[in-house]
Amino acid sequence: MTAQELAEAAADAMWREDNASRRLGMVIEQVAPGAAVLSMAVQGEMTNGHGICHGGYVFALADSAFAFACNSYDQRAVAQHCSITYIAPAFAGDRLTATAREVSRRGRGGIYDVSISNQKGEHLAEFRGHSRTVKGTHLTEKP
Repeated sequence: MTAQELAEAAADAMWREDNASRRLGMVIEQVAPGAAVLSMAVQGEMTNGHGICHGGYVFALADSAFAFACNSYDQRAVAQHCSITYIAPAFAGDRLTATAREVSRRGRGGIYDVSISNQKGEHLAEFRGHSRTVKGTHLTEKP
């Protein structure tokens, strides 16, 4: 199995159990070793008292892209630390895209950067996640 096939198989296995991402309407656009692209439409019920997308939803999209990127090696990985910087607001009707890329992966730790943009290509937020591998894999049987 190639590294790309392994990343896709691990993502498929993880997606089946990812109730939160699916429930929020996220879509996996692309996955590769150490990378992932997820998108999500901002629904009206995702807006806050300012009439903009609640930052928690933007964070959730970035966190999910981070999760699929750091789990792409079929080694279970969880978030150890995450932070986000909001640059511009998102609005109901926007389609957000989170693009995660691996910055570093050594031992049990990894660092991943996630850029979030809207359908116009406007840069809305930057997220950095630190991952930590734990026991287990996503694929019980290698395809």
